[in-house]
Amino acid sequence: MDIQGIFGLNLQRLRRERGLTQEQLAHLSGSPRAYLSGAEAGRRNATLETVEALARALDVDPAELIKRPDP
Repeated sequence: MDIQGIFGLNLQRLRRERGLTQEQLAHLSGSPRAYLSGAEAGRRNATLETVEALARALDVDPAELIKRPDP
């Protein structure tokens, strides 16, 4: 799986674990909801600033968004 796909899966998992909708996360992070939808589907690239903003909104280390899942 490529980094975009890993990022998308991690983003979706962390958002759901926190009980947030895409709309709520968009508001907390300052990212458009349409961007989050594309990112979760692995279709959007994230800048470092976006990774940082999403991590802050999700209260995780930015590395959590891009780490490969355990086998």
